[in-house]
Amino acid sequence: MRQSSIFVAVGVLMLAPVIAWASSSVRTDYAAAVRSKPNLERGAELFRTCAACHGPSGEGTLDGNVPRIAGQHSHVLAKQLVDYRHEKRWDIRMERIADRHFLKDMQAVADVAAFASELKPPYPPRRGKHEPDSPGSPLYAARCQSCHGPAGEGNADKLVPRLAGQHYEYLVRQIYDAVDGRRPNLSRKHIRLLAKLERDDILDVAEFLSRSAWSDPARLEGNDGL
Repeated sequence: MRQSSIFVAVGVLMLAPVIAWASSSVRTDYAAAVRSKPNLERGAELFRTCAACHGPSGEGTLDGNVPRIAGQHSHVLAKQLVDYRHEKRWDIRMERIADRHFLKDMQAVADVAAFASELKPPYPPRRGKHEPDSPGSPLYAARCQSCHGPAGEGNADKLVPRLAGQHYEYLVRQIYDAVDGRRPNLSRKHIRLLAKLERDDILDVAEFLSRSAWSDPARLEGNDGL
């Protein structure tokens, strides 16, 4: 038993530098991306590949399989691309797109993230089939507002994503993915918070956010959504 413990300890010590290196690489790449001055023309060219899944205006898909990225904070988008690049976030489609074959360097990451952040969704997000408990969900206010903002607007400086106007089904799935351990780039504190939500709570929060204003509310005025 003691010998087994020694082997385990040695294994952990050998793995520790690898984990530290990976985390350091993520930080280094992200810092390089945000230091780069975005070239929107190049970003538009790169986004043509992204548009195959995310749509020409970054609108995502109504079934929630692909998120809306139009209007998302550019630093948040850059961070997610870096995470996919280093297997800190999982999706086989995005891992292929974020690797060095498509986005050859951090300048490319900065370019495409900046371009997507300035896109305008052509229609409101897909909503759920029920109204939230109230127009300003008290559950969201109690559990999420302190980080994501009162209207789900997020915080670019703190890398908190904009959730307002995201597709309902995508929000629901991401919450379950986080609780089930399929979002390794989320903090344990964040996952523990989400794990406390009951199913109806998750649906209520997702409904509230899908009905909240997106990056350009004027574009959606008078449109009740899909």
